[in-house]
Amino acid sequence: MVPPLAVDIDGTLTDGDGAVDPRIFEALQSWPAPVVVATGKAFPYPVALAHFLRIERTVIAENGGVSLVGDDLVVHGDRAGAQAVADAYRERGHDLGWGELDLTNRWRETEVAVSRDRPLEPLEALAAEQGLEVVDTGYAYHVKDPTISKGRALASVADRLGYDVTEFAAVGDSQNDAHMFETVGVAYAVANADEHASAAADYVTDAAYADGFLEAVAEIEAASE
Repeated sequence: MVPPLAVDIDGTLTDGDGAVDPRIFEALQSWPAPVVVATGKAFPYPVALAHFLRIERTVIAENGGVSLVGDDLVVHGDRAGAQAVADAYRERGHDLGWGELDLTNRWRETEVAVSRDRPLEPLEALAAEQGLEVVDTGYAYHVKDPTISKGRALASVADRLGYDVTEFAAVGDSQNDAHMFETVGVAYAVANADEHASAAADYVTDAAYADGFLEAVAEIEAASE
């Protein structure tokens, strides 16, 4: 039996320039078990991806802060603490790095993302004062509650789908995937993964980015035969 699949977006379904690789469409559309799109991006991004792929709206956003199974939406935290960190960070003379419109944070409900070209040390100090953490996904610094993770959200999603989370396979590339990797039955890090994801994965692909994802799902299917 092919297992249900949890998959990251950035660095996993994309190429090295950040564009979604069109070859992943068929792989996800034809997967014979549930697919969970699990990302650090705000909620509208994975919902839109699922919509345009024409797959079920089963998603995790904000590094586990929000999850959706069909019409069952769960928000696993709130933004108040992260927003207090962002406000204090600005008071110290640092902006978040996304410009005046800041579409990166506009729809976030449980965390705040800061551009990686902004100072990390004061951000971490302010987060610690609030009992929060800063996770570097390789695309942004995410200020979040340490009890929120993709792994915990996936356990919730799995239960709502009628699975145990250990029945899942997962593919990803970043620190925010590490707890998910430790939670599922089998985990693949693509070759471009950071050290956290690589250490937590059961396997690391030879290929990077979407090529690595396609390599991983081929191996998952082969192991299920």
